[in-house]
Amino acid sequence: MQRREFLTAAIAGLALPFVASSARGQLVHKFAEELKNGEYNWFPERAAHGPLLIIVSIPDQRVHVYRNGVRVAASSCSTGKPGHNTPTGVFKILQKDKHHRSSTYSNAPMPNMNRLTWSGIALHAGNLPGYPASHGCVRLPMGFSELLFGITQKGMTVVIADNRSDPASVVHPSLVLGNYPRETFHAVAGNISSSQHHDDDEFALTHSSLVVSGKDRKAALYENHHVVAEDQVDIHEPSRPLRHHVYHLNDVDHAGGTMNWHGASHGKGDREEVVSDLHRIKAKPAFAEEVHRRMHRGMIIVTTPETHTAQQRTSSDFVIADSIY
Repeated sequence: MQRREFLTAAIAGLALPFVASSARGQLVHKFAEELKNGEYNWFPERAAHGPLLIIVSIPDQRVHVYRNGVRVAASSCSTGKPGHNTPTGVFKILQKDKHHRSSTYSNAPMPNMNRLTWSGIALHAGNLPGYPASHGCVRLPMGFSELLFGITQKGMTVVIADNRSDPASVVHPSLVLGNYPRETFHAVAGNISSSQHHDDDEFALTHSSLVVSGKDRKAALYENHHVVAEDQVDIHEPSRPLRHHVYHLNDVDHAGGTMNWHGASHGKGDREEVVSDLHRIKAKPAFAEEVHRRMHRGMIIVTTPETHTAQQRTSSDFVIADSIY
């Protein structure tokens, strides 16, 4: 018994530094695909300015950070365990709290918390055992969570995906929702370039989002989570369903007359569908004008094959998810 107790104590003693190291994390100079549990990379010099986009890949247990379409950081993570699955979808950061504690789980510390839903889903520092183990949140290494907390802002977009995590580049001719005269493009592009709306501004005035339902063939335009316009849209090849995609407006090419988007699938789509689906949607001129008037870098467009109803979002979360919870 004494020998068994000694071995048990020795194993426990060895395990403690591993858990602590995993929780703190290790900054490494590796590609995202090479990261081991508890490791993260951080290359802010790759893109110093521009809108941010965070993509969480549940199958890979990875978090990817893109600025201006360039991946500047990646980290291992731990998402929800069976029975407490992390919901997939498109989220906005609703609240930031560096020293947050859980109101549900025994006042547990949740450092560097970026809240995604009012029902308890967030990005925060926590223990990483090497597999999904949380109650639905996305746990991060402490070191990575500190760096991430320093660059995130309320209102920015987070995509939680259940398939591949790399966004596809989508270059859309003219404007979204159909082709329009070149002078219209230049007018809107000029507004985007001169506007105050940037995801990396600490106090961005407004955030605009567009949700397109393939089932309803209907689009809803949001401004700060409130619907400001709705209308029917035409979808080319209507027998082919739209998929669960999110598009993030990255930049404007004035000379080429294009909008440069980055698209990602948070459902079961593929990269070809991500690129093609945005080109299939056409709106009536009056509705398109409402969208163009509110376009800004960092704006998102969400497509879904489902009916777009209040049951697919909460009053303030603006969540379009595969799993409604």
